[in-house]
Amino acid sequence: MINFNEKKGFICDMDGVIYHGNKILPGVAEFISWLQSEGKEFLFLTNNSGSTPKELQQKLARMGLDVPEKHFYTSALATAAFLREQSPGCSVYAIGEAGLFNALYDAGITMNDVNPDYVVMGEGKSYSLDSLTKATNLVLNGARLIGANSDVSGPIENGITPACRALVAPIEMATGTQAYFCGKPNPLMMRTGLKLLGCHSGEAVMVGDRMDTDIISGLESGMSTVLVLSGVSTPETLKTYAYRPTVVLDGVGEIVRMAKEAV
Repeated sequence: MINFNEKKGFICDMDGVIYHGNKILPGVAEFISWLQSEGKEFLFLTNNSGSTPKELQQKLARMGLDVPEKHFYTSALATAAFLREQSPGCSVYAIGEAGLFNALYDAGITMNDVNPDYVVMGEGKSYSLDSLTKATNLVLNGARLIGANSDVSGPIENGITPACRALVAPIEMATGTQAYFCGKPNPLMMRTGLKLLGCHSGEAVMVGDRMDTDIISGLESGMSTVLVLSGVSTPETLKTYAYRPTVVLDGVGEIVRMAKEAV
């Protein structure tokens, strides 16, 4: 078990933990209120590359949740940081939405659909056979292939939607090239999250709904882990993994209940 009162920081996924689509999940308002009232450090660390931190802040505000922009970090920001470190001033052909493009521009990376250094794939409605064909041939001509995250799917209000790992797969198959993924469970993104929190891994908790990204990233970073069953995971899917979260809860509201019961 975890004594949540003793933990200094919380890193939380968003899709399937805080909301489904535009629907807030039960217990979330109480959880955020508890984090703020108890003076906990917290960061919403999302593999969704489509939105900017400001957009995520405004999305929660529309749901009645007041969370400052500084509490959000995305796989798009992690991707831009990786490329800036690896190849300052490089150029990319990117498929995605505003969150990815803004992060790349802010990192000093330029767009290039002729001979880019990298092809970068995120989620987005601009995904098409034309953009896929362009990306495939750029990779065949020497561009390195980057994925913002390795999520295969994501929860939406009425089911699931294909996510970055599924979208980049056709390029991998057509070119024989494996993408490098910058989002969870990449330890680079987790180390950045802990740095932003100002926490050591032993002082922090990772809260997520996915075993293959959230829980494995927390586990391998030395954090306590909470799997919530409000997203894509179920008790049945949990059985398919060789590793286990520290605790399994129905939703984040139970964290507040357990913390109060432990006082």
